[in-house]
Amino acid sequence: MAKDLIASFGEMLIDFVPTVSGVSLAEAPGFIKAPGGAPANVAIAVARLGGRAAFVGKLGDDEFGRMLAGILRDNGVDDGGVLFDTGARTALAFVTLRADGEREFMFYRNPSADMLLTEAELNLDVINSAAVFHYGSISLITEPCRSAHLKAMEVARQAGALLSYDPNLRLPLWPSPESAREQIMGIWDQADIIKVSDVELEFLTGQESVEDDVVLTLWRPEFKLLLVTLGEKGCKYYTKDFRGSLDGFAVNTVDTTGAGDAFVGAMLRKIVDDQTVLQEEEKLREVLRFANACGAITTTKKGAIPALPNEAEAVELLKRD
Repeated sequence: MAKDLIASFGEMLIDFVPTVSGVSLAEAPGFIKAPGGAPANVAIAVARLGGRAAFVGKLGDDEFGRMLAGILRDNGVDDGGVLFDTGARTALAFVTLRADGEREFMFYRNPSADMLLTEAELNLDVINSAAVFHYGSISLITEPCRSAHLKAMEVARQAGALLSYDPNLRLPLWPSPESAREQIMGIWDQADIIKVSDVELEFLTGQESVEDDVVLTLWRPEFKLLLVTLGEKGCKYYTKDFRGSLDGFAVNTVDTTGAGDAFVGAMLRKIVDDQTVLQEEEKLREVLRFANACGAITTTKKGAIPALPNEAEAVELLKRD
């Protein structure tokens, strides 16, 4: 049987977004609940594009946790790696885009169920059957989840999976910026594929630049692919043998939430079918154009999961451009 499962590890939560845009959290008259959490978004992005996806993580044994597990199943994601904690709630985040364009976050995780996943609770069958194991950095913040994360990476590596890492920096969740940088970089060398945003690049390098010499300070000889996403400007890519950039797509942007997750899900969906993409530049450029299109489409609607595209929508945008 072809090994084509993409397993995502980490957090799934409820984002509460204001009913009106351009206000602070304090000024918002009301909120709408939107399912989120970067690793879960990636899993759903993969499934929506016709791939096989699984999610490994922990939710609260509450109404929100059951709702989120249902959303995974409804979107065709294997939830065999999902556990429910009777003693902790599902994580919540209040998110707004203020009038000055800055995103404002307020998290309710003290601790939330996702932080309490232990090594012993990991579904090793799911991890062992993955062709790609994808994760972020939020699961590194506290124990016991941090040890579970490291164990899951080790198991996936031993099973021959490609390790895919998107740090998905959320500074308000970390004790300090120094702690975030240290933990994010602590597992840096173990990945095969890493995607960072331009903002994360600046944070990790301490330099306000996306030039090659700055990006390459993050390159490691073990990597198969390093990517920098540049929002509407597209992305840059780096492998052992070649490097380049691709423009983004001009769309009517409504909400950028989940665009990076759509990009990652689309890229992994294509790579899992044909890993020669990582050695052949023309193939890689084709895959990244597809990923850029999926990211762009996601920005045209509100919320992450409702906005994630299917293959037909992505192909339509590619034809138009």
